[in-house]
Amino acid sequence: MTLIKSISGIRGTIGGQVGDNLTPIDVVKFAAAYGVWVKQQRQKEIYKIVVGRDARISGKMIQNLVMNTLVGQGIHVVNVGLSTTPTVEMAVPMEHADGGIILTASHNPKQWNALKLLNKDGEFLNGEEGAKILEIAESDTMSFSDIDSLGKITKNQAYFDLHIIEVLDLPLVNVKAIEQSRFKVVVDGVNSSGGVIIPLLLERLGVDVIKLYCEPTGYFPHNPEPLKEHLTDLSEKVVKERADFGIVVDPDVDRLAFVDENGEMFGEEYTLVACADYVLSITPANTVSNMSSTRALRDVTEKHGGTYEASAVGEVNVVNLMKKNNVVIGGEGNGGIIYPESHYGRDALVGIALFLSLLADKKMRVSELRKTYPNYFMSKKKIELTPSLDVDGILKTMEDRYKNEDLTTIDGVKIDFSDSWVHLRKSNTEPIIRIYTEAKTQTEADALADKFITEIGEVAKN
Repeated sequence: MTLIKSISGIRGTIGGQVGDNLTPIDVVKFAAAYGVWVKQQRQKEIYKIVVGRDARISGKMIQNLVMNTLVGQGIHVVNVGLSTTPTVEMAVPMEHADGGIILTASHNPKQWNALKLLNKDGEFLNGEEGAKILEIAESDTMSFSDIDSLGKITKNQAYFDLHIIEVLDLPLVNVKAIEQSRFKVVVDGVNSSGGVIIPLLLERLGVDVIKLYCEPTGYFPHNPEPLKEHLTDLSEKVVKERADFGIVVDPDVDRLAFVDENGEMFGEEYTLVACADYVLSITPANTVSNMSSTRALRDVTEKHGGTYEASAVGEVNVVNLMKKNNVVIGGEGNGGIIYPESHYGRDALVGIALFLSLLADKKMRVSELRKTYPNYFMSKKKIELTPSLDVDGILKTMEDRYKNEDLTTIDGVKIDFSDSWVHLRKSNTEPIIRIYTEAKTQTEADALADKFITEIGEVAKN
């Protein structure tokens, strides 16, 4: 089964059987359930929802199904077309809309797509709200409007420009210093929305942009997850062009990673660390990231006199804890920057602007900047799930086995050792168990991950 209903939305592979994959029937059902939920939240005469998509091959088909389902419910749709997740998040409150849907499967391969659902503030729904939509989808309560009450679709393709303007207007984005630095940057847009909006942002900042895979065809030239093993072409291009660094984003532009001037990974975990270092140096405060993120953010936060706290994995969980702790910057170690001064959503454009401001201020090369941060190494591995695998039982066994260690169980099982940690959890976005580890060396991190993969395998057999 490759239809996943979770806190991260409705995600699945295109084609196949209804109920097991993301078929047109499933798209209509879940879009309609969302429309019903929106109406339940706000009792009013006119409803409006913003809908956008990344460049996936299935994107136009899915978007047409979603928009016309909402129209059939008497809901007006603002079609922002080819877009990014953070752009749609910003468009919802700017349109005074009742919600938003971004059609993207983030870092998943081309056969995947998803409905990511937003509330009236342009933020992801929480678990309770998501559960209610799933309940509505399985009920017989959905109804549609008569011929005189259908919604209308309005196009608005100005939001790339509006998004860029909003980023450039952020007080901590030092546009003048960036322009004076005359950076040369290679951009890998993985043939999706980032290939359009990221060069536009950089050009407005006076950056010399070299484009790599920036045609929004939806045919990803490599695995779209921005990990080292997928970015050989970017690394080679940065060195060949003698660029200052390279930028890569995922298909919906909410994850961000850098390659230094030598073609080496800056480390996607260190995207948030660097941006937080810059923000905290000017506005000292607290930070939040999820449990699977590097300890380096804690170290940098404490260096600036703040405190750090970890949330469960999932953007909505990070955002909720950020609001509770009133933090100035947070996010996820997968390269997701959440900067409340802009909006409560992961945003690669904001991350790029803050990172460039930091570089312009420090006046150092990217490789030199990386050496200023604590050195931790992560291993990110996974185990494919099978129907017979009792994930909850396995995690409970691991919890019992390590009960004398420093345990956190708000999201799977995280075990903190003195100089390393391991986080075991069922993914919200793929049928896998994730095994994330961090240690003082890459060898130790990999060995720790392999140790737990072996242990899980032994537990699964019993």
